[in-house]
Amino acid sequence: MTHVKTQIGRRAFLKNTGLASGGLIIGFSWLNSCKPKAVPEKEMELALKMPKEWSEFNSYIKIGENGVVTLMAPNPEFGSNVKTSLPMILAEELDVDWKMVLIEQANFHPEKFDRQFTGGSQGIRTGWPGLRVAGATARQMLLMAAAQQWNVPVNELTTNNGTVYHKTTGQEIGYGELASLAKDITIPEEQEVPLKAVSDFKIVGVSKKNVDTKNIVTGKPLFTMDLQEEGMLVAMIALPPFGMKIKSVDDSVAKSMPGIKDVFTIQTLQDDYERNFFDTTTHTKIAVVVGNSTWEVMQAKKALRMEWEEISDSEFVMAGFRGKTTIKVPAGLESTEEHNEKMKEMSLKKGNVLRRDGNPEEAFLNADKVLERTYTAPYLAHNCMEPVNCFAHVTEKEAVLYAPTQAPELISGTLAARLGLPEENIHINLTRMGGGFGQRAYGHHLVEAAVISQEIKAPVKLVYTREDDMTYGIYRPTYTATYRAALDKDNNLIGFHVRGGGIPEHPVAANRFPAGAIDNYLAEGWALESNITIGAFRAPRSNFIAGAEQSFLDELAETMGKDPIDFRLELLDRAAKNPVGENNDYEAERYAGVLELVKEKSGWKQSEKPGIHRGVSAYFCHNSYVAQVLELSMDSEMPKMEKVTAAIDCGIVINPDFATNMAEGGIVDGIGNAMFGEMSFTNGVPDHKNFDTYRMIRFKEAPETIDVHFVENDTDPTGLGEPPFPPIFGALANALYKATGRRHYRQPFITDKPSLVG
Repeated sequence: MTHVKTQIGRRAFLKNTGLASGGLIIGFSWLNSCKPKAVPEKEMELALKMPKEWSEFNSYIKIGENGVVTLMAPNPEFGSNVKTSLPMILAEELDVDWKMVLIEQANFHPEKFDRQFTGGSQGIRTGWPGLRVAGATARQMLLMAAAQQWNVPVNELTTNNGTVYHKTTGQEIGYGELASLAKDITIPEEQEVPLKAVSDFKIVGVSKKNVDTKNIVTGKPLFTMDLQEEGMLVAMIALPPFGMKIKSVDDSVAKSMPGIKDVFTIQTLQDDYERNFFDTTTHTKIAVVVGNSTWEVMQAKKALRMEWEEISDSEFVMAGFRGKTTIKVPAGLESTEEHNEKMKEMSLKKGNVLRRDGNPEEAFLNADKVLERTYTAPYLAHNCMEPVNCFAHVTEKEAVLYAPTQAPELISGTLAARLGLPEENIHINLTRMGGGFGQRAYGHHLVEAAVISQEIKAPVKLVYTREDDMTYGIYRPTYTATYRAALDKDNNLIGFHVRGGGIPEHPVAANRFPAGAIDNYLAEGWALESNITIGAFRAPRSNFIAGAEQSFLDELAETMGKDPIDFRLELLDRAAKNPVGENNDYEAERYAGVLELVKEKSGWKQSEKPGIHRGVSAYFCHNSYVAQVLELSMDSEMPKMEKVTAAIDCGIVINPDFATNMAEGGIVDGIGNAMFGEMSFTNGVPDHKNFDTYRMIRFKEAPETIDVHFVENDTDPTGLGEPPFPPIFGALANALYKATGRRHYRQPFITDKPSLVG
């Protein structure tokens, strides 16, 4: 059994019973409850809904008089299952019966909960230690109360499913009965509390159903779009093309239309506001239409007659994760054709050196053979199932918002500054999101709804149409990367060079594989400024560079006459036994482990079945390792995805079924974006405004079978929402080469190969 101190990091985790200050509070306020009773399955649903009295234990735990336990889910939920999985960690250490557990979505409350942010595949990873200590500490207080009641040593007591036992005397007592006895128990900050051994887990590692499933399928209100409030108005906004700003708005027709209350323009962010990393870069002046209903407002918006004018070069200060930086926003109407020409030109120039091992220039100078390939990928739209929306009611004293947002803590300060209210008077209620993929880490929709409500002095629901959602940003950047490999006369790899760039950021992770495995290695990066709003997109940067890197490694292996998996394993063996450099950000053994596992599970060493073509890929990002083998056949000159075998090392798997679901979703999403995803621009205007022209994957194009395998270990859990997404791009490209004999260097693949156009 592991013992940990009750102090975590820089904050004292435990607080005395009456203390109500910040941090993760374990200040227990106990009220009488009773021993949990056995409840027949048919009565379980009724029992879970009908506690007569709740006792609040701490920020995370409440217990009803009938023994029902309510656990709070602190992080926003958009499909990654954190609303179920995070409470599972808490329930494991508390040692309660999952059948008697209810889950509630916590609203944004930084004084009670740390890091209420779902993104970067960090929810489980960052919540793991704190939630374990929270549950274990509560359990320890219950044990201490029972020990006092029975006058026995605390180390003679055990717990199971919400009950404390003393084996020697045969006594037992429920958590509810102990609540009032434990209210005066305090545990010193430095006292160690025992955590369960992984081998003793009963909840973590056992599949649990999504706690929202029934409400979702029965149409219960879960989303902000479901919210209705007396006196609520509906708002929509209109924005200019990128590189333009509003010059004038003729609203004479719109204002006279049925149900319209007002039309106006408003500034969302002040020009001198110091933005944070998730405040968007453009379109801070918006035109607004407000009315009684969505349909009426939509029609009035179409009646607006608007004039634009070009923006001037500008800049603003952004307080990012690594300090402040100045962001430049160039003037001009940008187009994809122009972008492609600029990126092609930049790819031929030297970039900023990100890492240099050995003497790569000399290695290439002395090479007998050099393999060089360039890869490109376009902007991508997020296209969440639920378009952007937000409810806001702003008064002189406070602002109340209901919003689908991944990162409430990153927008509350912006709201406070813009509305002129203390931050403690900004109340953000977290609703379930119909998808996020990074888009909802940006809180512009919260600011827009709030300033509209403040202006019209009424509650308002801001709604984007699908066209608004797709054309007002935020996009995955457009990228390019050139890879070069130097080979000697015996076909040995003696040098490796990657130069990556993009608009407005580069995609190169300089310290990832194959860095550390090659004596002479060079990584460079460059970026071009843009006024097109970009942002995080599922597995930022990795979503491009993984496919490019893994495609190049496959072609390099073929050039060297080696099996593609064996070639990768050779490099990883070098990185494990005799690594180059000290900043490699991956564990070579774990990386090799997923390749070995996928090699076994996919039957890689067996001959390909007639008409079936396989491609392999592996990548490390967000602290996790994923290897994939994709099998496809060709059907009327279009690829048919037969099977994907995936091997994943993400540490301890909290909820196996939903971990598998996330892997499956990432794989399907990756195939769709690799094959079809593309957003282009003409004079600042997105060329695709809805799904009639922006191609998404269809049901029949998803793999027939996805076979997911997890490496079993006792390593603390890491990311999973994003890691299965990037490598599938390379696996698909490599399989297509096996099927057609043609390598793919440009995404989407549907337009990169004429015979694939359908």
